[in-house]
Amino acid sequence: MSWKRKDLLGMRDLDASEITDVLDTAVSMKEIASREIKKVPTLRGKTVVNLFYESSTRTRTSFEIAGKWLSADVINFSASGSSADKGESLLDTARNIEAMSPDVVVVRHKASGAPALLARHLRCGVVNAGDGLHEHPTQALLDLMTIREKKGHLEGLNVTIVGDITHSRVARSNIHGMRKMASRSRWRGRRPSSRPSARSWA
Repeated sequence: MSWKRKDLLGMRDLDASEITDVLDTAVSMKEIASREIKKVPTLRGKTVVNLFYESSTRTRTSFEIAGKWLSADVINFSASGSSADKGESLLDTARNIEAMSPDVVVVRHKASGAPALLARHLRCGVVNAGDGLHEHPTQALLDLMTIREKKGHLEGLNVTIVGDITHSRVARSNIHGMRKMASRSRWRGRRPSSRPSARSWA
């Protein structure tokens, strides 16, 4: 895989070739799940910090398992019970963590733009695991991978996303990703205290 970026902040930032590269690599790594010993040395000697300011089960566990399968040392950090409860800022917390020399910080935060803020100030890589109403790029990559596995391609598909799209960072990332991959994405969503509304992206 020829990934050149320091960070993964959003699907809007990626081009089609980068998305394809990630999906192709993920397919080759998926085989690990079927092994008796689920371990490869890809990230041996690397440290991944999961920095989660929002509650999460599936996303945090997925990053933890992936890091361990790739032989990284994984540290899970939850804002609850940390110095964040005493008023320590996100940036100060991240700088304290960076002093411990992590290679990647995976961030989930209720504020849109929080991962981008950290990426501007930290030397290590930053991965967005969901920020406010902005994006959730890793979930969108998984969705694109699933669609490609089921349909055999992503080009020219009509994809409908149903739900509360106004508040869905996953839907937003999916729309960006599908447009990059030349799919036509259509969503139908309900805005709070309003009738159902629909809008489409071509």
